[in-house]
Amino acid sequence: MNPEIAESFSMMVKQKNVDKDYLVEVLKDVFQILIAKKFGEGARSEVIVNMDRGDIEIYYLREIVDEVTDPVTQISLDEVNERGNEDELDTGDDYMEKIPVTAFGRRLINLIKQNLNQKIREIEKDVIFKEYSQQVGEMVVGDIYQLRKTDILVNHNKNELILPRNEQIPHEKYKKGDTIRAVIKDVRMGKNGPEVIISRADENFLRRLFEIEVPEIYDGIIEIKSIAREPGEKAKIVVESQDKRIDAVGACVGMKGVRVHNVVRELSNENIDVIGYTDDLRVMVGKALAPGKLKKIEIDADERKITVFADPGQAAAILGKGGSNIRLASRLLGYEINLEKVERTLDEYEGDIELIEIQNEIGEEIRKILNNNGIDTALDVLRAGKEKLMEISEFDEETVDRILKIINDQYEEN
Repeated sequence: MNPEIAESFSMMVKQKNVDKDYLVEVLKDVFQILIAKKFGEGARSEVIVNMDRGDIEIYYLREIVDEVTDPVTQISLDEVNERGNEDELDTGDDYMEKIPVTAFGRRLINLIKQNLNQKIREIEKDVIFKEYSQQVGEMVVGDIYQLRKTDILVNHNKNELILPRNEQIPHEKYKKGDTIRAVIKDVRMGKNGPEVIISRADENFLRRLFEIEVPEIYDGIIEIKSIAREPGEKAKIVVESQDKRIDAVGACVGMKGVRVHNVVRELSNENIDVIGYTDDLRVMVGKALAPGKLKKIEIDADERKITVFADPGQAAAILGKGGSNIRLASRLLGYEINLEKVERTLDEYEGDIELIEIQNEIGEEIRKILNNNGIDTALDVLRAGKEKLMEISEFDEETVDRILKIINDQYEEN
């Protein structure tokens, strides 16, 4: 039994990086219980453990006295002499009696095994908890071994990690046996031991992927200033170079986009905007809301609110699908961003366009109808407006709306 116990603890020292002195104290505590059960409460003991040899020696200690009043803690000098007093011990000294494990009997041996197994399990749980707690935010690679309704269980170094549904990338398909990458998001102690929560939806996952793909980020030459994600849909990342010779955006995108494409593939084709940092907030607002074009920006630093003004035709680009573009920009900059639509005045349109030049877009017949009504250029159309155009008998509302859209699109392109 002794070598088996010592070997188990020795393995924990080597593989789990558990403090050896702590394990020795655990053994002493457990065997103290054993000594107390065999000899009585108050019995003293000393346990000597040699992890390298796999030895455990148990000694029962009693004080040498002339007359015994407490047989649990005392032994008479006469009895010591009868046993062979080779060390010439005298009254007041401690007598150490080596106790073989077999002397405790099968019932107590089973008890000590149970106690040791329980202690080992508790230590292993503490080790796992501490180990993963120190790695929160770091990347791990594991194998999926069980798919459940609400989460996925991943094997990492023989430890169980949990990927909850809300930490998965939406619409991503997982299979048993697949190798998966994620970041450690949280570690908590549950009823059955530590629960290690991992995530593929967390912003830190995107950060770690860029560190892997972009050596300049890993080396600290390029700094990731902020990240905002809607997992599986869209993400924005702001980067800044600490070396003026290196273009932060270019380095992150890579030659022919290979670096950012590798990240996109890992994230199930999540659309990623890489934005170069500047300390000019107005410029950052414009970059964060690209590809939408802004007319004016108002910033309320105290309330941390930003109002952007843009032509109605730019609203879709600024807002993004389902409002994702403006939501991500808000989180990226740490400001609440609101959009106000502003109709363009004719003075803001640069240049005029003869309708004959865009005949292919509006159609020859419509161009002729407009010309017959004294409307020869794009600005003439805009000056007339929807109300005047509707007065032309050949036009219905759908046709007028199409004409105005074509004209506005022409100016947007220019």
